[in-house]
Amino acid sequence: MDLQILTFAFVGITFAVYISIAFWAKASSTKEFYVAGGVVHPVANGMATAADWMSAASFISMAGLIAFLGYGGSVFLMGWTGGYVLLAMLLAPYLRKHGSYTVPEFINDRYYSKAARVVAVICLIIASVTYVIGQMKGIGVAFSRFLEVSYEIGLIVGIGIVLIYAVLGGMKGITYTQIAQYVIMIIAYTIPAIFISLQLTGNPIPQLGLGSTLADGSGTYLLDKLDQIVVGLGFAEYTTTPRLSMTNTFVYTLSLMIGTAGLPHVIMRFFTVKNVQSARQSAGWALLFIAILYTTAPAVAAMARLNLMQTVHNTEIKQLPEWVENWKTTGLLEYEDKNGDGRIQYTGNKKTNEMTKVDRDIMVLANPEIAQLPNWVIALVVAGGLAAALSTAAGLLLAIASSISHDLLKGVWRPHINEKEELMWSRLSMVGAIALAGYFGFNPPGFAAGTVALAFGLAASSIFPALMMGIFSRKMNKEGAIAGMIAGIGITLLYVFQHKGIMFIPETSFLGDMSPNWFLGIEPNAFGAIGAVVNFVVAYIVASNTAAVSTDVDAMVTNMRKP
Repeated sequence: MDLQILTFAFVGITFAVYISIAFWAKASSTKEFYVAGGVVHPVANGMATAADWMSAASFISMAGLIAFLGYGGSVFLMGWTGGYVLLAMLLAPYLRKHGSYTVPEFINDRYYSKAARVVAVICLIIASVTYVIGQMKGIGVAFSRFLEVSYEIGLIVGIGIVLIYAVLGGMKGITYTQIAQYVIMIIAYTIPAIFISLQLTGNPIPQLGLGSTLADGSGTYLLDKLDQIVVGLGFAEYTTTPRLSMTNTFVYTLSLMIGTAGLPHVIMRFFTVKNVQSARQSAGWALLFIAILYTTAPAVAAMARLNLMQTVHNTEIKQLPEWVENWKTTGLLEYEDKNGDGRIQYTGNKKTNEMTKVDRDIMVLANPEIAQLPNWVIALVVAGGLAAALSTAAGLLLAIASSISHDLLKGVWRPHINEKEELMWSRLSMVGAIALAGYFGFNPPGFAAGTVALAFGLAASSIFPALMMGIFSRKMNKEGAIAGMIAGIGITLLYVFQHKGIMFIPETSFLGDMSPNWFLGIEPNAFGAIGAVVNFVVAYIVASNTAAVSTDVDAMVTNMRKP
């Protein structure tokens, strides 16, 4: 069957499921809108959390980054999964025991300060808006290629779907929609990986295929073959060359870990379960569900890179496969016959490289086409990519909307509004957040995962320290928390904007490409960990020179930390 017809069918069916769930799970109270009534089962919440977490960056961009960065791309795997361990052990149980609806509400109660709540809202919005940009681009990329519509039309359709199920159902609708999206997403990601692993190695398990010998009978291991090809063409070795420096790799990993643990839309998921035990169980289930995709991603990355190099390099332009021309029309893939020999030389030398643009974000979506898999597999991957982008976008938009309606309006400006009015304002805030996300979707900076990595740095430098000190330090007061959040996110933003022209590093980069102006050789996307250190230091200095916390706050912290 024709690819476009299949894609419309798969995407249409999944969108119909999302909209049906939205009408079924329409929120009728603020508790349902913010925390799905607080009665979500740990397994269901784990699945929804995994979908909320595995965004377009995970589904579309991560394997593409690993495909070009190789060993250096491991920071995303270690950082994003390691952050869930921190979240499960250090934050989720305590925050659930406190019983807040939102992160700024917890900060308000713990530090007994509306000013701290407002600062937390500002930090949340900055991080969440930065994060949602990547999801918007993921939606546009998938639509523009496979539904043969413009990027703008694809983005409008995606925004419309999110508008329906997020505004109607709030957290309740988003939760059950995300369960469906996880199922679609994981099937869409693993089936092509199984096919390609069988093709290349004869092993149907991608995780094992990555370490297997090729099926051509040569006895050569897949990764050895990939190293031979990329090194021979002038690229950095795939399996052992670190990206930039080990210091940068360590700090980048740390930034992604504590950024994960500080992302409000992820933390909010643990407010939807019944009790502390369920919050811990949810984190465990989420890690399991995430691991299915995250252990598959390195295999997808390596196999996609191998297929790409073998398919394109030194091929006559007249004989280039159809997928190359298809992606060329999107502007995400470009080539130029610089030497006029009628062939494409794909090399690591900028002067002789004739593949002038290979957007990392296309690798997962193009992988089934490169491997010449059936059209239904390609259509399935499109549906999965859209599910990933939509699921995380919805969670982020809810975090933004709830911070405006619940934390600013109800918590600061109009504390006496009734529940019906608050629910109305929650939905209006969601519409406004979607409009803002749409604007940035039409003007996306950089590629999806790079933008997302910056969002993690912003969360790491502002929200995570405030939560950690709020839970584990009885002496931390509102002055310290406010000063720490402002200092942490301020220095991170300053560093990022100072180096904005060199935020995204070419695929051929390794040790020699660091900017001499980078602090300790740390790139802007990794600076969130340094911002977090600044946050902690400033907070403790200010707290030690201002009034001590009240006995009520001390008792709150003690009670929150009781088993």
